[in-house]
Amino acid sequence: MPRAYVGAGVHLGVGCIVNAGAIVVGGLLGLLLKNALPQRISDTLTKAIGICVLFIGLSGALQNMFTIEDGALSVGGTMMTIFSFIGGSILGGALDLEGRLERFGVWLRKRAGADGDSGFLNAFLTASLTVCIGAMAVVGAINDGLFGDISLLVTKSILDAIIIMVMSATMGKGCIFSAIPVAIFQGLVTLFARFLQPIMTAQATSNLALTGSILVFCVGVNLIWDQQRLKVANMLPTLIFAVALAFVL
Repeated sequence: MPRAYVGAGVHLGVGCIVNAGAIVVGGLLGLLLKNALPQRISDTLTKAIGICVLFIGLSGALQNMFTIEDGALSVGGTMMTIFSFIGGSILGGALDLEGRLERFGVWLRKRAGADGDSGFLNAFLTASLTVCIGAMAVVGAINDGLFGDISLLVTKSILDAIIIMVMSATMGKGCIFSAIPVAIFQGLVTLFARFLQPIMTAQATSNLALTGSILVFCVGVNLIWDQQRLKVANMLPTLIFAVALAFVL
């Protein structure tokens, strides 16, 4: 058996389970805090989360766009970003990914007995997009599937638990159910890690990190200016185009 796959069968999916469990725990802790927060503090905290998510996305994007070469600052990835978002948005819109995710959220709301919770759907969508998007989810799941290395997903789990705890404290229990799309997405990546690993070159990972950070920025925009919501789910295929363009541009 090649060294790359030793232990994969033993540890397959452990990182994904840890990540989903951390989200649930963080969400439950957030619900405990929610009952203790006055509405004015909750509203302010929601905007504060939005600002944090904005800057997390912005910093990740800038980190992958700007490099220093021979003492000069250079910008890269501009055309890749444009082509990825154009192609990804067209494909996502055609597939109506936002609508599908919303319908899944409505189904979950019924199953959770939360039909009276008007904020459930928004909480589920926002939290799901926040914790699913990004290079850590993909690379961490690949490491889990190939090498049984869950260290990156454990780090992501800690970050996700904190984010979901704060989100649940302000937006409600819909955030807890973001554990489901995380488990499905990362579980699939883990399962097909052997096939994805050759594709995830250094350039592909950099492209994924850049476009993923911009999508996270868009989630932050929705948290702050919820009247003008961006359909971030419809932009998710951008990540596929970003990886593909690593072999073209």
